[in-house]
Amino acid sequence: MPAPGMWITLESPSICEMAVALGLDWVVIDAEHGHLDWKEIIEHVRATVRSQTVALVRLAENSPALIKRALDIGADGVVIPWVETPAQLEAALKAATYPPRGLRGIGAERATCWGQCFIEHTGEADQNVLVIPIIESVKAVRNIDQLARVPGADVFFFGPADLSATAGFPGQWEGPGVAGLIEQAKDTLRRAGKHCGVIATDEANLNQRREQGFAMLGVGLDGSLLLRSLHRMLASQGRDRAIRAGFTLENDPVAVANESAAKCAPAEMRPDRPEVMNARGSGPQLEICPGVMLDVQVGGHNQARQLTTGIVTFQPGAQLPCHRHTFAESITLLQGRAQVDVEGRVYEVGPLDNVTIPRGLAHRVNNLSRTQPAVFHVALASASPDRELVHQFFPKRTMPEVTQTQPGGERVTFIRKAARYSPGNNAGFVDFFNEELIPGLEMSGGYGLFQPGGRLPAHLHDFDESICIVEGRATCVVEGRRYALDQLGTALQPRGRIHYFINESTAAMGMIWVYAGPKPERIVVAEECATAAGVAWGS
Repeated sequence: MPAPGMWITLESPSICEMAVALGLDWVVIDAEHGHLDWKEIIEHVRATVRSQTVALVRLAENSPALIKRALDIGADGVVIPWVETPAQLEAALKAATYPPRGLRGIGAERATCWGQCFIEHTGEADQNVLVIPIIESVKAVRNIDQLARVPGADVFFFGPADLSATAGFPGQWEGPGVAGLIEQAKDTLRRAGKHCGVIATDEANLNQRREQGFAMLGVGLDGSLLLRSLHRMLASQGRDRAIRAGFTLENDPVAVANESAAKCAPAEMRPDRPEVMNARGSGPQLEICPGVMLDVQVGGHNQARQLTTGIVTFQPGAQLPCHRHTFAESITLLQGRAQVDVEGRVYEVGPLDNVTIPRGLAHRVNNLSRTQPAVFHVALASASPDRELVHQFFPKRTMPEVTQTQPGGERVTFIRKAARYSPGNNAGFVDFFNEELIPGLEMSGGYGLFQPGGRLPAHLHDFDESICIVEGRATCVVEGRRYALDQLGTALQPRGRIHYFINESTAAMGMIWVYAGPKPERIVVAEECATAAGVAWGS
């Protein structure tokens, strides 16, 4: 049966007392990233005495001295960070085990009732103390078969944040190259009879992790749970805001923008169409060619102007024949491995890599996998796109993995090497395409990654915009109206609609944004223009 628990990073032992009162099965007292000293750690441990709640201490490093100290003060077990090899795990187990099997010294501390219960404690501790390694690197996943065979380790915890960084996708817990690694390692451990744990990002993710077979379910971090609740309450009153990144205005992009924001929207940009929220599969479904389906999310069917976006799914081995358009096209791979051929210049792309093709250039796309589908986000600078098949031979040349505009005019962005910038609190953006990167281009767009609490200031555009949520969950605020988007849901923001996106979850949120304009320009307005209906236009 799954065992729910929580991560403790704050000082007050009342948090542990609440966890006990609510019947949580375990708590992890964080001595690595939490700012707890040993006096505070022992008070947390004391708060779990005479309860069924298991008290674990996450250590700063795999150290015999720290393991002994945590167990001596009465912790039921230790959580060991950054375990990558069987030797590291075996060392931690030995440090937690009394001689002759291990190296743990006998101390006259709480665990032994201050020396009054040496025999009783040492006789049963080795069988009851938990040593839980954290799997938080690609190297650990590669060694998971060997780690699973180490005797004495029955529970493994996953650290998705650090794992995402070592996979090349920092902060993208459920992003490409991360979710699959976790699933792979978890399945290996379960086949070996081990239990697995992970922290959920929200209620929906908690249920998902349970269905995936995780037994040790973290409902969240104490600080994150508090902030999540506060955000929801403040949002209900139109008072929600992101936490500033620093104490000075210069460190807060949203505050800087708001300082110079217009008090109201320009009258000449008053919108004539409502915003539209599109769930995946809610728009037209078009078979482009055998094995290739287009799910149109933004386009002429919902009154978009000069813009079409959607999700294209290639079945295993499917190929889109050579063709050209009279407008620009952007192709971003979301899942799988694919090949994009632009007039013979061949690029192999992975998740979140982008190829942008100006008007008139012939191109084709292949799914390189014979067993798995490839999924793309596409954007076209037209509300009623069409294509012309091209029957011309182009000598093929494999192109290097370099983020730049190529001599033929296309631009290729490899996400791992792309330059990033911050347009708002806890937000990092990558520009894929615009008229500065590709002269003469009709549209602009890129990728945005929002950490928890991340957001942009309230703003509008002089053109239509499409925003597709490719990772996590987003809240979209449009002139007082709030929407939730996830799982490739897409928002159409018509010209003049005042809006902003915020990440109110505890995990990263990623989006692909596309403007029906050549420059990524925003007109920042006063915050109340987006948070209350009618304020922007005085009605």
